Amino acid sequence: MDSSSLGRFPEYRPRRLRQSPALRRLVAENRLVTDQLVLPLFVRAGRRVRHPVSSMPGVCQLSPDELVRDAAAAHRAGVPAVLLFGIPDRKDARASEAYAAKGIVQRAVRLLKRELPTLLVITDVCLCEYMSHGHCGIVKALEDHASILNDPSLKLLAQSAVSHADAGADMVAPSDMMDGRVAAIRTALDGAGFLDTPILSYAAKYASSFYGPFREAAESAPKFGDRRSYQMDAANAREALREVALDLQEGADIVMVKPALAYLDVIYRVKTQFGCPTAAYAVSGEFSMIQAAAARGWLDERAATLESLLAIRRAGADLLITYAAVAVAQWLRAG
Repeated sequence: MDSSSLGRFPEYRPRRLRQSPALRRLVAENRLVTDQLVLPLFVRAGRRVRHPVSSMPGVCQLSPDELVRDAAAAHRAGVPAVLLFGIPDRKDARASEAYAAKGIVQRAVRLLKRELPTLLVITDVCLCEYMSHGHCGIVKALEDHASILNDPSLKLLAQSAVSHADAGADMVAPSDMMDGRVAAIRTALDGAGFLDTPILSYAAKYASSFYGPFREAAESAPKFGDRRSYQMDAANAREALREVALDLQEGADIVMVKPALAYLDVIYRVKTQFGCPTAAYAVSGEFSMIQAAAARGWLDERAATLESLLAIRRAGADLLITYAAVAVAQWLRAG
C-alpha cells in the first residue's frame, strides 16, 4: 500500500491487527514449520560415544549407535531431515575415507536408513574432514605456497557422492566450492544409476569467521593457510548469483546460502532471481552466539532463535539448516 492510497482509508490503523497473539498469527506473512528444519549431526567411529563440542552447547560428536538415538529423537519431535558430517579415524592426502565403502558416513547412512527409513538423510560431500591437511581439495606444494588443484579434486568428490548414494543417502550436498563439482557429481550419480538422487549444492558458501565452532566439531581446520581461494568473499553478492546460476545449470536441485543470518540479502536475491528451492545454513557461530548470550542472561534463547530463523525464512529460505532444530520443533509444537 503506497502513501497515495492511504488517503482513501483515513481510518486505517495497522495496530488493530497486532492486538492479540491470535490476530498476529492470522495475518502473519511468514511462518516457521517443522517441515522446513534440517538438523546437522556429526558421526565418528566407536560405541556409546558422545563427545561434547565445547564451543557448541548441546552438540556432540556421536558414534553410530548414539547418532541413531539422537536422529530418532529429532524425528519424533518433527524434524524431517538430518545433514550428516563424518569424522574419520584416519586422514590422508587423498581423502580416501571420504569415498570408502565402509567409511564412517557410509556406515552411518546404512544404519540410519535401516533404523529410521522415513528420516530424510542428507550427506555433506567434502574432503576437508578426510584430508590430512584439512583443505577441500587435493593440494600441490609449490615453492612458496600450496595450491588447491580444482579438477583432480572433482573425481574424489564425485566418488564420495556415489558412495553416499550407494549407502542409501536420500540427497547429497557438496560443500567444497570447487568449480564444476555439481556437474561432475551429477554425471557420476547418473552413470552409477542414481538418477533420482537430488543434489543440494552449497552454491554460495562464503569464507566466514562464523565457521569456527564447526571446525572443532568436524575436526576440519586447515593445517595451513585458509579457504579464501575457493570460498566466496564476504564483500560480494553479485558473484553469489553467478555461482548459483552455474550450479543450477550443472544440475543442482536445491541451492544453499551459507552462512545465513549475515547474508540475508544474498538469500533474498537468490530466491528472487531464481525462484528455486533455497536452503540457508544457520552456521555454528550463529548458533553459539545465541547460546553464549542466553547462558549469561543477555538474550532469551527461544525468542532470539525463533526470530533469527524467521528472518532467514522471510528472506526467502525454504529449508532451514540449524543446530537448534530439535528445540525449535519442540517450541513450535508447544505454541
